[in-house]
Amino acid sequence: MSTESAEVQVRPGVEGDLEALTALYNHYVRETPITFDTAVFTPEERRPWLLSHPEDGPYRLMVAVAAESQEILGYATSSPYRVKPAYGTSVETTVYVAPHAGRRGIGTLLYKALFEALSGEDLHRAYAGIAQPNEASARLHERFGFRYVGTYREVGRKFGRYWDVAWFEKEL
Repeated sequence: MSTESAEVQVRPGVEGDLEALTALYNHYVRETPITFDTAVFTPEERRPWLLSHPEDGPYRLMVAVAAESQEILGYATSSPYRVKPAYGTSVETTVYVAPHAGRRGIGTLLYKALFEALSGEDLHRAYAGIAQPNEASARLHERFGFRYVGTYREVGRKFGRYWDVAWFEKEL
């Protein structure tokens, strides 16, 4: 499946994307509290993550690429919410957009493709945790029908301070 606009194509992620996806994620590890990972990854360390998101099933990886250059502009995933079996119909979703590609609708294209891909799966709810503050992410999630359900206060420590995470949920 592929979603397209004039400048951007969205498609499932493949192993050939691993290096670029790792570099994109590492930017957020190094520079922001958006992820609570605190050490950068090598592509080999990140390979199990990529392989845990096949082209079908409830755990997907959608990649946005520039139509002409094929440069990766962002990605969205659905991943297991928790490991216990009763959580099997719930997923956690997330979007990462390349720093230079923000405010171009990339996150919207990615979530549109992700939720279209998930529409045939046996899923009941999607959850998203958003490190605070992050108004742009909250607005994106609300546009896709997520609603705010609560905040974990000072749940993560990074860059020498504590961060809150607001939780949102969406019916699937």
